[in-house]
Amino acid sequence: MPAIISVKDLSKTYASGFEALKHINLEIEQGEILALLGPNGAGKTTLISVICGIVTPTSGQVTVAGHDIVRDYRKARELIGLVPQEIALDIFTTPWNTARFSRGLFGKPPNDSHIEKVLRDLSLWDKKASKVIALSGGMKRRVVIAKALAHQPAILFLDEPTAGVDVELRKEMWQLVRELRANGVTIILTTHYIEEAQEMADRVGVIHKWELMLVEQKDELMRKMGRKELRIELIDKLDALPPALAQQGLELINGGDMLRYEYDSEGNRASIAPVLGALTEAGIRFRDLDTTQRSLEEIFVQLVGESK
Repeated sequence: MPAIISVKDLSKTYASGFEALKHINLEIEQGEILALLGPNGAGKTTLISVICGIVTPTSGQVTVAGHDIVRDYRKARELIGLVPQEIALDIFTTPWNTARFSRGLFGKPPNDSHIEKVLRDLSLWDKKASKVIALSGGMKRRVVIAKALAHQPAILFLDEPTAGVDVELRKEMWQLVRELRANGVTIILTTHYIEEAQEMADRVGVIHKWELMLVEQKDELMRKMGRKELRIELIDKLDALPPALAQQGLELINGGDMLRYEYDSEGNRASIAPVLGALTEAGIRFRDLDTTQRSLEEIFVQLVGESK
């Protein structure tokens, strides 16, 4: 299946000489959730803005469902819904009118049942006739999302969609994302809540210093870089680590009450067997075992740190 979004050798340099994107290559498949991670100023929003036709690229090519975003802007843009970081709304209209008007801007015929569903999904139905100016910040964010969904886009960009919003909206937002993906919508999100990317994304892209460092299946990235840690709670406290255990890579922690052993996530449980065998030979009894794996956030910090 061809990619629904194709980015080839994309660069963006502003008139000041600042290079905001450097030779980005990216293929996004239909129906996937791609999370873009990166520090502030890394180029995430610029990349989204170029794909959405808001910023003109300096070089390279971007196509959306085969439509070039420069030569065939209208057809490319009508496939896209964008939830930007900033809340930009007509504060003197209502959520209902905002969504209906946005749908019309994309040349879509009126569909009040769809607008009603969007507003209900975002818990805005009881506020449909309220002026936007009277809504809370969280409710205004919901209106921005409703506006992006009004024309039933095939692709949805979420640029830090849950930054600064309440927990309730965050949960509703991710439930909506799951439903959209189940209906075939392609979703690209940027987020500082890395645990959300870890939970939601199919693939993860890391942008740093205006370059796309990697794009990897989330599970594969966790498998390759998510180092595992085994902690062994001892029955009897150790004052010192026996040499045979030190040779196995074990470390004495927690005041001598616990042993720690790190190993590559590409290994399997058999890699722990020599460690447990060494404990038995040394006559060391243990009460419990606990295995954890590095989080996506820890992997991200490592990748960004290595590129400095």
